[in-house]
Amino acid sequence: MRIGVSELIVVLIVALLVLGPDKLPRYARKLGAALAEFRKASDAAAREIRENVAEPLAEAQKPLRDAMEPLAETERAVKENLREAQDSLTNIGKDAPKAAQAVGAAETVKEGAE
Repeated sequence: MRIGVSELIVVLIVALLVLGPDKLPRYARKLGAALAEFRKASDAAAREIRENVAEPLAEAQKPLRDAMEPLAETERAVKENLREAQDSLTNIGKDAPKAAQAVGAAETVKEGAE
């Protein structure tokens, strides 16, 4: 949820009425310092989570990924072999006329040589 310009103006007017013009700058500085501390703490927490959770998790996953790579290569090879076998089975009857033409041409060349 984002605070728009109109909401920010309403908050500033209410703060000016409640705190008064003499105390408002002091509280604004305190609020700014508190927000800076909050941002620093949240950055530190994010960095600590990244160092203590995300990076060790990635390190723990690395051996698993390395172990899975040969299996992935085998899977690709098996799928390629299956595709080639399927293509061969699909083209069984289609190559017969070409093979007959090649045999006929070879016989013609053979007869011409005799």
